[in-house]
Amino acid sequence: MKKFTVVFAAAVMAVSLAACGAEEESVQAPETEVEAQVEDGAEADVQDADADADADADADADADAAEDSDVVVMSYAEFVAADVDTEVVVETYVQDKQGWWENEGVGMATFYTQDKDGAYFLYNMPCSQEDYDAMVPGTKIRVTGFKSEWSGEVEIIDATYEILDGDTYVADATDLTDKIADAEALADYMNQYVSFTGLTVAEREGGAFTYGWDGSKAQGDDLYINLEDADGNVYTFVVESYLRGADTEVYQTVEAFNVGDTVDITGFMYWYEGPQVHVTIATVK
Repeated sequence: MKKFTVVFAAAVMAVSLAACGAEEESVQAPETEVEAQVEDGAEADVQDADADADADADADADADAAEDSDVVVMSYAEFVAADVDTEVVVETYVQDKQGWWENEGVGMATFYTQDKDGAYFLYNMPCSQEDYDAMVPGTKIRVTGFKSEWSGEVEIIDATYEILDGDTYVADATDLTDKIADAEALADYMNQYVSFTGLTVAEREGGAFTYGWDGSKAQGDDLYINLEDADGNVYTFVVESYLRGADTEVYQTVEAFNVGDTVDITGFMYWYEGPQVHVTIATVK
């Protein structure tokens, strides 16, 4: 009887332990399943977030591509043919620039730009100091603005820009010495980087140059010079102080001119009631 009781008690204990084990397993199993679901859900959320980010990036890229595809960039010939006050879009390369300044808190500067077909004068184009510094000679930009004309000078005003990656271009000066007497021919090179050789310094208001158009200005203002070709024709050139100030080599070289000096000149074919080159290099021969 005692043996049976002991055996029965052992059996009961075994069943109880088995039941406890089963109960423990039944409690732990749901926790493991929940953790797996949470981990799977978190991973899915991360994947969804990555997918959304990729989709947003693709959408932005598609939008930029669509916007670029809507832009019609003009050739230089199309720009020349466009009417004054027409909105124009060109891609061109910075060659030089006048000083940066602020107008009522808005930074701006005037740029001389050119491509392999022609040149564009960007007058007082709003830009940040940072972008101004970044637009070194050769920088490619896309410009949207309005074609304008002032005293014969064709320019782009009210312009906006985009700095473009890719190729660069810096123009060599085109020698126009043989065309200096032909204003119509010179107009075909408006705003381009050009040069003239073997000109003679002629008198201007009793000297070799004047500060300002009529000599009423002072050092630091624009320098005006009269230069004579081999046939005795006289032309006006200017050292634009916003482009080359009093501390530059060309400004000081022109200040040292004497009437009768033979000089070579390089600069940009600006126009004011006729050709009036903005001088960047002057050499006394």
